[in-house]
Formats: sequence, C-alpha cells, structure tokens
Amino acid sequence: MSENSAVAPQPHQKNPPVKKREIFGWAMYDFANSSYTTVVISVVYSGFFVDYIIPAESTTRDTYWSIAIIAATVLAIILSPFVGAICDYTGRKKRYLAYTTVVCAVSTAALVMVGPGNIWLAILLLTISNAAFMLGESFCGSFLTDLATRENMGLISGLGWAFGYFGGLISLILVMATVTAKPELAQQAADYVAQNQMAMVYIGMFFLLSSIPTFLLVRERSKPVPGFEEAGMVELMRVGMKELVDSYQLARTYDVLFKFFLAFMVYMAGLEVIIKFVGIYARSELSLTQGDLTKLFLILQVSAATGALGFGFLESKLGAKRTVLATIVWWIMGVLAIFFLQDIATLLGAQVTHVFFGIAIVAGSGIGSIQSSSRAVVGLLSPEDRTAQMFGFWGMFSRFAIILGMTFGPVADMAGRRYGLLLVVGFFVIGGLLMLRVPLDRGMREAEEASRKLREEPVS
Repeated sequence: MSENSAVAPQPHQKNPPVKKREIFGWAMYDFANSSYTTVVISVVYSGFFVDYIIPAESTTRDTYWSIAIIAATVLAIILSPFVGAICDYTGRKKRYLAYTTVVCAVSTAALVMVGPGNIWLAILLLTISNAAFMLGESFCGSFLTDLATRENMGLISGLGWAFGYFGGLISLILVMATVTAKPELAQQAADYVAQNQMAMVYIGMFFLLSSIPTFLLVRERSKPVPGFEEAGMVELMRVGMKELVDSYQLARTYDVLFKFFLAFMVYMAGLEVIIKFVGIYARSELSLTQGDLTKLFLILQVSAATGALGFGFLESKLGAKRTVLATIVWWIMGVLAIFFLQDIATLLGAQVTHVFFGIAIVAGSGIGSIQSSSRAVVGLLSPEDRTAQMFGFWGMFSRFAIILGMTFGPVADMAGRRYGLLLVVGFFVIGGLLMLRVPLDRGMREAEEASRKLREEPVS
C-alpha cells in the first residue's frame, strides 16, 4: 500500500513475549497441512488421478493434472488481495485460517465421491481444496514475523517445515494402512479404488485434528485498524484491490524484495514441478507400485525434515542468500541425476529403481530447505508494519511459480517426461542467476531502518 493511501495499518505496538508453546502450535499447522500436499498433491492422489480417474485411452493425462493445479492457483491469486486485506486490517488472521482449513479438509474428504471417469468433478474438488490450502499457507506464514526475531527467523521457519515433513510421514503411514489392495490383481481393482477414495476422508480428518494445537496455542497479536473492527467481505475486498493497485509504488520502495520475488518465482517453478509430478513420474516412468512409492516417501519425509533443520542451522552461518543458492545447486544436480538415471545405474551396476531411491532421498533433503530459507528471506526483507502484506505477495508469487511450473504437463505429453526434466533444470538455473543479482544485504538494511523509524514513532 502506498504512503498516500487513506488508511494504513496501525503503528507498531508492544506485544506479550512469545512462548515456546506458541512456536510449537504454529509449527503444528505445517504438520497438519503437509498431509494434504504430501498425500493428495505429491504421492498418492496425483498418481491415482492419472491412472484411474482419467480414461486409459487419454493422451493428455499430465495436462489434465496441470489443469487441476492451475485452476486452484488462479483462484488463489484472485483471492490473494482479499487475504492481504484480512491480514493487514482485521486482526483476525486465526479466524480466517480456520475457514481455509475447514474448506480444504472438507473438499478433500469429498473426493470420496469421485470415481473413474469423473474427471471434472475431481478437478473441481481439487481446485477448491488446493486453493484453500494455498490461502491457508499465506495466513500461516504471516504469523512468522509475530513469533520470530530477525536472528532466529530462519531456524523457526525451518522448524515449521521439519514438523511438516513429519506430518507428511504420519499421514503416509495412515494411507499405507488404508490402501492395502493390489491393483494389478483384477479381483482387487475395485477395492483399490474404494480404498483410495476412503484415504481422502482420513486425510481430511487428519488435517482438521492436527491443526487444533495451532488454534489453541498461538495468540492473535495483530490489531484491527480503526474502523475495520467489523469490516465485511466486500469492504475488505475493496481495500485489498486498492492495495494491489498501490503495490506498484510498494515495489519501487522495496525493490530488493521484489527482485527476490522474481527469482523466487522462477526457481520455485522447478520445485513445484517436482512436488506436483514426482508421484506420477515414479509410477509411470519407473513402474513403482503404490507400496514402493509410499515407502520411498516415508524415507523421504525424514530426509526432508532433516534437511529443513540442517539448512536452518546452516543459514545462521552462511546467511539466507547463500543458503538459497546452495539449495538451488543441490536441486540442479539432483534433477540432472534423474535425467541420466539409466546411465548412472549402468555405471554402478545397480537397479534403476534403487538408484532412483538414493537420488530422491539425497535430493529430497533440499525440499524443505529451499522453501524454509525462502520464507525466511521474506521475513528479513519485510518492515515490521508490512509483514502481512509482504507475505501476501510471497503467496502470490508462489502461485505464479505454480502456473509457470505447470507448463511441464503439456511439455511432458508432447516430448516425454524425461526430456521435460530439462525444463525443470532451466527453471533452477535461471532462478539461481536471478538470485545472484538480488542485493540482499541492502534490502535487510532498508527493512531494518524502516522498522527502526516505526518503533520510534509515538503510539497513537
């Protein structure tokens, strides 16, 4: 929002000290919502959608999955100004976080109604649930600057991602206990479909129940702007749209942050392809069974959690920029290793699937680190009175990254999934080059100076 706007967030006010249980409660939301992205988007439902919901004769399987992801992303982008206004003006972030949680959980559970051939019903429910998930991420991220200092932001952000991977781990164990039928056996095919449908009900319930500590333990520290204590949705959307229009001036004022957002959008496009298509790739290209794939991700969750914590500590030594660049290089090597998977397996005299497991586990430790360190950068570059709005922009550029990354679907349908991996490498390379040009130290100094001036202003 520009300096000349009619209404601005309140000046900085002193809040009660943050307690450890609040940090635990905040991290538990990552634990809860990771069940959705792990099971529905990455591991289980993505492959089930491509193999069982879409008719076998279709030649655009990956494109259908891209459509589902893009539709959810566009919806989230349209609602993003509303989310930013809620965070900045109402002082009721927890309430709206609860709304998105319930919508995501219920629409996920509703996937129980989707059977083979119901492509557009599946896409509709995936659109609603995934959009709610993404908006909830923005609400959750906006609490980070309430709970962390500039010194420990990277560590606390990493803690959240680590909790998230353990949430994904436990939800995958739940799925393993639910989906026991072997689809390759004709007499068990119907049971396999029914079990996958019921797994979505359990994941919706898991999300709801696991998020309860967040709402019980995290305090609502933001205060409503005078006159917006009881603002309705129409008024909030109007203010949100005004903030979006005024964001051009904001981009000029905080140009370092927006240079980072551009780099973030490109390299995150590469990661989004991996998250959204890894289950499909492993099942279709490497013929992994659902059981093998679930076991792989059980191990991968531990690897990713360890990576999130490890790179969180590393960030305190190297700094945020070097940590982001290190994880980008990590992923470039990992994707290239998968591209040359057959050659590496031949060289080592090992089975292709075993080599893939090894590469996935090593590369996967960089999933949490690149997300965690990126989230910490946003906090470091955000003045104290603009944190919610800046995390709203972070969410918006995350959505743009998804749309950019989903070009992988049509590319894979046309050129093959293996050659589509070169597109992923390109995203990481270009994003890394853009990141090199971000003057992070200057941006941190400017954000700290703006925050210092805010603290020196008299509280009205």
